[in-house]
Amino acid sequence: MNLESWKTGKTLGDSEITQQIIAAAIRVHRQLVPGFLESVYEGALAVEFALSGIQFLRQYPVPIFYRDHQIGEHRLDFLVEGRIIVELKAVTELENIHFAIGRSSLKATNLLLIFANIPLTIKRFCRERPSGEPAVDLSE
Repeated sequence: MNLESWKTGKTLGDSEITQQIIAAAIRVHRQLVPGFLESVYEGALAVEFALSGIQFLRQYPVPIFYRDHQIGEHRLDFLVEGRIIVELKAVTELENIHFAIGRSSLKATNLLLIFANIPLTIKRFCRERPSGEPAVDLSE
């Protein structure tokens, strides 16, 4: 069971670019349909982004720290326009872990695109942060 809930009245930022991202994902989903590995959808979405003039970084590395020591890194499927995280999944059912990276410590609009379903499943979410807590800067 998916415990993720949509909070009505909560406005997520970057609506124009998120609409462009979603439109690109829908084009990919209509062409490829469910059944491929995530890497196939990722490659096709990169082509769509490029053809649409959407700036993106693919497999963007994000360092993971523990007690001020870098212990590894996570790779985002896409970082779009330097501020929107796009993660792809080719699963039929979401679990809470699928939302963990987007909520970890990043202040960003997050899109989770699930290509294994018809129609394409799109989840938008953001990390809820106590007021006054600083955001992580994704710019280099």
